[in-house]
Amino acid sequence: MSDYLPRLIESEIAMQSEVMGCIVIEGPKWCGKSTTAKRFAKTVIELQFSDVFEKYQLLAANNARKMLVGEKPIVFDEWQKIPALWDAIRAEVDTTREKGQYILTGSAKPKEDKNRHSGRGRIVKIVMRPMSLWESKESTGEISLSALFKGETKISGDAKLDIDRIAFIICRGGWPEAVCMNDKNALLAAKNNFKALVEEDVTDVDEIKRDPERAKKVLRSYARQISSLASIRTIQQDVEAGGSMDEKTLASYINAFRKLFVIEDVLAWSPKLRSKTVIRTSPKRQYVDPSIAAQALGASPGDLLDDVNTFGLLFESLCTRDLRIYAEKLGGTIYHYHDNKDLEADVIIHLDNGDWAAVEIKLGGHQIDEAAKNLLKLKERIDSERMREPKFLMILTGLDYAYRRREDGVFIVPIGCLKE
Repeated sequence: MSDYLPRLIESEIAMQSEVMGCIVIEGPKWCGKSTTAKRFAKTVIELQFSDVFEKYQLLAANNARKMLVGEKPIVFDEWQKIPALWDAIRAEVDTTREKGQYILTGSAKPKEDKNRHSGRGRIVKIVMRPMSLWESKESTGEISLSALFKGETKISGDAKLDIDRIAFIICRGGWPEAVCMNDKNALLAAKNNFKALVEEDVTDVDEIKRDPERAKKVLRSYARQISSLASIRTIQQDVEAGGSMDEKTLASYINAFRKLFVIEDVLAWSPKLRSKTVIRTSPKRQYVDPSIAAQALGASPGDLLDDVNTFGLLFESLCTRDLRIYAEKLGGTIYHYHDNKDLEADVIIHLDNGDWAAVEIKLGGHQIDEAAKNLLKLKERIDSERMREPKFLMILTGLDYAYRRREDGVFIVPIGCLKE
């Protein structure tokens, strides 16, 4: 664990361990769930190993309570392989009333079971994603999202990331092991991760045989629509351009990738408006990490530098990932806004206390003025008598310096300066 980089989710795990008997850490493979969970454990059961799996499968069938023997806290890695663990732990927590006894990690959602107890009050689920730039130590962290929500107005920061480095980070992703490798090996590791996803994981997730080439086509088509409101029909038409795929088959592949926590769309925000403007409710297409889109498109860092449009869309995906991680650390959720008059905000950060902020994402500086105008229009469109005004308006960029615009108060923040 010498290369271990602290994760923001650690504080959530510690807090929930004082409240709940069991914590479930979900998220895509290779995002660091097991490594982080083990730091809280005294006993680790790794169900991905065949001999361990067979032992616990036998216990589940004959004496489920014996699965829970060991010094607490116990981590069950890839717990979804033994679904009976859920009810066994739920019953044990009911009996002992002790907190922080079990941690379950899973890189795929378990098969649905109508008879499985919800676990409410005993078991809590939290989601872990690949590393944000603050966690990978590639953001200076000079601009705090939390501080902006608390009213900070004086900001300054100097990002250490140039455009070339941002292109590399998009292709490498926030996978912890890749982050700790040299650049050449990191890109190869990201490529291998994608290969395993389409050749193994998409079938293993629910034991439905799926074709790797079809899986690639689906992910490639999804990547072509990244950071857009494209319909599933549009994605289907793109897939069919390279060979037929009916709607039911496409849905099967997409659902598999959702179960693997690979696809993570951004839902639409529905605020109270002054006018009767119609808000579009379509989700914005996103992956949990921009490297998946880059790999699906076969795009290298050099390719992104040569294709500004694709680079911008994948930059938005990178920023969305980090904003999602930071917002959840603050007890919030991210959305997008788009209405029938084509006014939009790439990301709305909405905290549990009702505070919110609007964010536009622009890779370069030539669209800053237009993005600021859009944010100000959105602020005016909100009915301030029925909901709060935004705590701040921000343009997240690939530029070098952070500052606050004098003319309208909009924050210009490089992604390489941001933290939670």
